[in-house]
Amino acid sequence: MPTSRYLHNLLINDIMFYMPGKSSKTSTRRETFSVKGEELLEKVKILIKEGNVRRVIIKDKSGKELIQFPLTIGVVGVAIAPVLAALGAIAALVAECTITVEREET
Repeated sequence: MPTSRYLHNLLINDIMFYMPGKSSKTSTRRETFSVKGEELLEKVKILIKEGNVRRVIIKDKSGKELIQFPLTIGVVGVAIAPVLAALGAIAALVAECTITVEREET
């Protein structure tokens, strides 16, 4: 079982992987989805499985950012579990929210 220090380092590496302004041959585009609170977790899981998502931003219906997290290639299972747990808590508290997704275009 990975230690919490290992998970912390893994998440820090994910954050460092995504650096705004970093030159890259790929570009990103944004998509926004409106979902009900109970649909939030399932929609995020579907987006993660698609694989070309680089960043997910969750906002409440007034536009206030609740959480954002980067996704890198190969982030699965244990590494994403704390984020999914946080999303479950957010889903229980909000009636409606928007998901903004940054996708990588090749």
